[in-house]
Amino acid sequence: MTAPRITVDLSKIRHNTRCLVDRLKPHGITVTGVTKAVCGHPEIANAMLEGGVTGLADARISNVVRMRNTGILCPITLIRTPMLSQVEQVVENCDDSFNTEMDIIAGLAIEARRKNVIHNIIVVVEMGDMREGILPEHLEGTVCQVLKTEGVSLKGIAANFACLGCVAPTPEAMTMLSSLAVDTERACGSILETVSGGGSANLPWALGKETAGQINNLRLGEAILLGTDPITGQPIKGLYTDAFKLLAEVIETKAIANPNPVQMTDPVLSMVCATIDRPSNTRSILAIGLQDTDAVGLTFPAGVTFIGATSDHIVVETTNSPLRAGDEMTLNMKYSALTRSMAAPDVAKVVRREKALPECIAAKQ
Repeated sequence: MTAPRITVDLSKIRHNTRCLVDRLKPHGITVTGVTKAVCGHPEIANAMLEGGVTGLADARISNVVRMRNTGILCPITLIRTPMLSQVEQVVENCDDSFNTEMDIIAGLAIEARRKNVIHNIIVVVEMGDMREGILPEHLEGTVCQVLKTEGVSLKGIAANFACLGCVAPTPEAMTMLSSLAVDTERACGSILETVSGGGSANLPWALGKETAGQINNLRLGEAILLGTDPITGQPIKGLYTDAFKLLAEVIETKAIANPNPVQMTDPVLSMVCATIDRPSNTRSILAIGLQDTDAVGLTFPAGVTFIGATSDHIVVETTNSPLRAGDEMTLNMKYSALTRSMAAPDVAKVVRREKALPECIAAKQ
């Protein structure tokens, strides 16, 4: 079988989705499945839909088009602010889009009028992550401008947490976002359909004792796909953490003792390469590299130590279990490794539908 490759267990993705949907439902929160880490893979998207998400979301219009071309008709939201150069594609393929710039909203409105449709706008508010969003004090003015723009409709507001600034969502921040939703409704004179409070990092808050207030939606990617909390990296209770496996083939194995110290000149490589100044049992090379995945986002089997990576190679050291050329090693992936590997053209994707899994027990994280 082709290597390197990712195996995908759709039943585990469907299970994780159903668990999270069921746990959030009593809190009045729906789930939008985020497909950006898997490049809009249609079968994975459908597994999320089968698990109960109310719609899908992606950051790239190419991924949305990929899903549409395979017959996915559910609501899809573009969660990165659209490019002006792509407003036609956005209006044609996306029901909603996240927005922070009136010039782009105006472009979407022009295109929507040309197509005789209404495009839904979700205004993103900057809540401390320092990536994108309108400052809270400017939200009311922006909302009023959107309401006056023919061709678009204000659907809701949203916020991001733990993305660029690694700012974890606090109860105080979520209360503030809920209050902004109330103020926005008062300013626009109608109820917001969507108040999207964030992503997988918001799960501890959403499943805790705090009231959700006006927040009625979360956008979940990592929690569904990997079953882990983005802040702590810890598994979420009741979820599978092995829906994705990366397999790489061994192309060289040598016994090497006392390797010479190496002076790294590239600061990027120096972060992922380790010089081992001690006797080594066996060094092996895997036919996969930084072009294919994020090496520091991989978890290696017991008895295997990561040594370093280049664009096309990953070097490991093994103890008591020497590898041979042609052997395959199975690796677990964190979110960064999954994202890069799913986008890599030389990494094959093998989708599996396993037997039915136990039903999810709606329990807290």
